[in-house]
Formats: sequence, C-alpha cells, structure tokens
Amino acid sequence: MKQFLLLLHEDIQKMSELSPKEMQEVANAHMNWAKKLVEAGHLISGDGLQEKGVLIIGKDCVIKDGPYLESKEIIGGYYLLQADNLQTIVELAKECPTHLLGGTTEVRQIMEMEDYG
Repeated sequence: MKQFLLLLHEDIQKMSELSPKEMQEVANAHMNWAKKLVEAGHLISGDGLQEKGVLIIGKDCVIKDGPYLESKEIIGGYYLLQADNLQTIVELAKECPTHLLGGTTEVRQIMEMEDYG
C-alpha cells in the first residue's frame, strides 16, 4: 500500500470564533472520522498541531517563529493514511471534518525508494 499525508489547512479566524461546545463538536467529528478510517484500514496516525512553531530557513539556518503562512490559514493537523491509490485517498479526504468549517485538505503521497531512481 502507498502512504499519503493529508494536511489540514484551517481558517484561523473561523477557528477562533468557535465556542467551546463547537470546538468539542469539531473534535468529536475528527475522532469519529478517524475511527471510520481505522476500521477501513486506512489510518496510520494523525494529530492536531500547535499553532506556533519554529521555521529554519536556508543554509544559514535563520530561525523564525511562526505561524508562517501569509494568509489567514494555518496547518492545524494531519492524517497519515494508506491506500492502494491516490483516488481512494481523495475520496476519503472529501469526508474530512476540516471541510465543515470551510477548510482545505491537501493530499501528498509519501515518496518511496523507487521514486528516487
């Protein structure tokens, strides 16, 4: 099976406007979706990400505190998934709870050794 990284791009403004109850509903939606992925044999791992981090830039290793995107968007989490092909992952990603709040999912296939040759 091939592996894919599903990055969750979320709107900072929309996320900050959620009530605690709404945040719990979003978290529950992700937990339920992850359970479905596990049962289907697609989920390897996944987690939310802290908003802030460290960016290390270029050969001089300049350190920059984040968030880094120039937009209203953050990468709020990820899922590491597996499937036989990209189309399967695309169909699964359409059901990701990130879309409930107008977010975006980005699918990237993990490179394998034969991809380097």
